[in-house]
Amino acid sequence: MPAEVVFYALTRKFVDDDRERHLPPEVRQLRHYTLAIGHHIGVVDCLAPVLAIGEEAFGAWVAKLPPGPARKKLEGLLRWGEVEIRRDFAEPLAAALATAAPSFTPAEQQWAEALQRFCRAMAEEPAFYLVVRRRDPAGDDRRQRADGR
Repeated sequence: MPAEVVFYALTRKFVDDDRERHLPPEVRQLRHYTLAIGHHIGVVDCLAPVLAIGEEAFGAWVAKLPPGPARKKLEGLLRWGEVEIRRDFAEPLAAALATAAPSFTPAEQQWAEALQRFCRAMAEEPAFYLVVRRRDPAGDDRRQRADGR
């Protein structure tokens, strides 16, 4: 079984109750603030797989994107094993997908439509994001270390 590229979407966030219990009472009311500032104080992001593409097919699809930030970002996955797609990247990605759409196969068109939906979701909800990882046939994430090992 070949390696695959898996897109994970943020499905929810929650505050680690153990950390929250240790906060002074006057700070506990800031629960929404804690969600905004993130992991430093015990906010956990829950990610769920939403799209899987064979690694070779993913590489061929990305090669059809026009040169620019979207293509470069997605090619980074093939090099590093993981990339994050956040709101600030949604517009360039959507534009690149739209530009390349005429060259896509039917399967690639479905992937593009899914990513377009996620880009729209990011525009509506700033906290929403995707993590894209390369996964080996055994199901383990394969992220390459900066030193290449």
